[in-house]
Amino acid sequence: MPVIVADGLRKRFGEAIAVDGLSFSVAPGSILGLLGPNGAGKTTTIKLLTTLLPADGGSASVAGFDVGTDARMVRRSIGLAGQSAALDDKLSPRQNLDLFGRLYHLPGPQRRARVEELLERFDMADYAGRPAETLSGGQRRRLDLVAALIADPPAIFLDEPTTGLDPRGRSTLWEQIRAIRDDGAAVVLTTQYLEEADRLADTIVVIDRGRAVAAGTAAELKARLEQDVLEIVLAGPADLDAALAALGGDAVTPIADHALQLTVSSAADSVAALRRLEAAGVRITDFQLRRPTLDDVFIELTGEPAVHPRSNEPEELS
Repeated sequence: MPVIVADGLRKRFGEAIAVDGLSFSVAPGSILGLLGPNGAGKTTTIKLLTTLLPADGGSASVAGFDVGTDARMVRRSIGLAGQSAALDDKLSPRQNLDLFGRLYHLPGPQRRARVEELLERFDMADYAGRPAETLSGGQRRRLDLVAALIADPPAIFLDEPTTGLDPRGRSTLWEQIRAIRDDGAAVVLTTQYLEEADRLADTIVVIDRGRAVAAGTAAELKARLEQDVLEIVLAGPADLDAALAALGGDAVTPIADHALQLTVSSAADSVAALRRLEAAGVRITDFQLRRPTLDDVFIELTGEPAVHPRSNEPEELS
């Protein structure tokens, strides 16, 4: 049975629709990735599922408890790591974890044992006694993630957990998120990083303007294109309009002010496209033929890259 279920969730802020009929479920021991650009509705969805916002329509449940009518039991069944670390900077990691344990009403001996277990397991013992304000960005994100695990909840919600981390910090946090999944938790992970969704998520739901536009595994989503991708870098922005006119068709998408990509069925199609550009006098500095990525899927579905900033909800909820 799924641990987390969303069924037709809806949320509106005035005239803006932030979440529009979103449905998905997450089984134990799996990660569902909510993939979309800024403003797509990812954080609002997390807030609906964790009782921080009331839904305007649809329903949701966590660990069998209805989010709308059983909010107290839902909160006892979840761990949440938001975009901003919910830590007391004056307290040490050990003290922060102990505080979270108290908020979950864990008995003293159980709480203290759980704190030490998590500090050891997630390699935090070396700085467990330092004030949180002295920790690096990666250490703070790790502490925030571990705090969400203090009560060993069946459902974990991670809202863009690696934002702002360097590649090494992201890789370390990925390992820890996989460990949470392997322990049997149902995880909802929001991200606008294509690589992150590809590496971590067992299932991906692509959302745009609050709606699910595709769902499946990374391999299934990539297979939707059934074509290769030709990327072309132009000499400058002035060449873009001429290139689009020369190539035409829905398969061509600008990906920068002097670059574009198009889906092709064969190498011969690539050569033909390059020859059309040459005949039109378009200046080309580089090109590459490659297999589709999740970014290509997103462009195909929404018409723009996943990292393109756009908002259909208040900035603090994007």
